[in-house]
Amino acid sequence: MTINKLERFAENAELEHILEYTDYQDNQIAKPKGRWDQIFGNENPVIIELACGTGTYTLELAARFPKNNFIGIDIKGARLWKGAKNAEAENLENVRFLRIFIDHINEYFDRNEVDEIWITFADPYPKSSDQNKRLTSPKFLKMYEKILSPKGPIHFKTDDSDFFDYTCESVEKFGGTIKKRVDKIHKDGPDDELLTIKTVYEKKHLQRGKTISYCRFTLH
Repeated sequence: MTINKLERFAENAELEHILEYTDYQDNQIAKPKGRWDQIFGNENPVIIELACGTGTYTLELAARFPKNNFIGIDIKGARLWKGAKNAEAENLENVRFLRIFIDHINEYFDRNEVDEIWITFADPYPKSSDQNKRLTSPKFLKMYEKILSPKGPIHFKTDDSDFFDYTCESVEKFGGTIKKRVDKIHKDGPDDELLTIKTVYEKKHLQRGKTISYCRFTLH
């Protein structure tokens, strides 16, 4: 039997792997800021994936690096349900999914509480009037700077060349440093086990003949 969105939303409240915070007006809700070590039960490095969708990258990384903690972040509850169910099926205790709006991220992580960030196939918001919504715009880089440990890396993957160029320029203008740049991942780095993890969107992009690009940068 197919589980519809409403059923998934209802089940999310019972799943151990999902934390949901959708009422930003209720100050009585205890948010996990500064408490991720308690949630995971250890002080291992915390790595987050933004706009994670169904959590393909989050799950793959968690399986490969069991001594790190991984948090997939998105606002789409039905997608996070799928990621959480997969984490449960694979017995991945070092995974959590956080349902929030990303522009509220500073409410959920303390200063230097995050060790690494992944941004994979986020919405490029192609209209110039929407630049502020891009997850690599100065607005968001300032947010990451507050929660990311000093010199903590940010990984960025996209199929949109304009978004990729914008990101590299945005980082440099912010005062950050591009540590690695791969313009065509599947041509220039086909043997890279991390960069060639394929999300659902990436598989579709490759079928359409699109180029996948990657950069790793720091904010200082």
